[in-house]
Amino acid sequence: MGTGPNDIGGEATPRRPPSKVLIEYSYNYLAMAQTTGRLRRYLDDELGECCDADVERRLDELGTLEAGLGTDRLNAELDVVSALANETRYTLVRVLVSAGEELCVCELNAVVDVSESGLSHALSALVDAGLVDGRKDGRWKMYRATNRAVALVTVLDGSGDDAADHTQTTADH
Repeated sequence: MGTGPNDIGGEATPRRPPSKVLIEYSYNYLAMAQTTGRLRRYLDDELGECCDADVERRLDELGTLEAGLGTDRLNAELDVVSALANETRYTLVRVLVSAGEELCVCELNAVVDVSESGLSHALSALVDAGLVDGRKDGRWKMYRATNRAVALVTVLDGSGDDAADHTQTTADH
């Protein structure tokens, strides 16, 4: 058999596969090296010349920006965006915002083509994301859009105008 450093008494010892931690570390190290190289080229173009201190300073600035987001805030915002990433839920939010008033679950059921359990699940996700409020009124369940939902729909409505402006500007050039 072999006589390498892993051999004991003349017999080869099997090599262990690299650990997940080692693989993840290696991947992160390579990704960071690639990112740093690209950042160095960008800063070199912008500044005319670039040194390690310039790269480190910019990485620190970018790290501060990322830290300012906060994990909790980022996760809460991702929950909101995820809640809108479904046609049924998005339609429900749009209808509730357009209505400007509470609607009964039975009215919402008439708007979307899903089962009652599908509607219940969709509304629950929207409540969890803070886009819809629900309350019981006797035997009826009423829902309304929150201020967050109104603000998001308003921004999305405005972004359609921006996209049209961008399309026109691109066509002009």
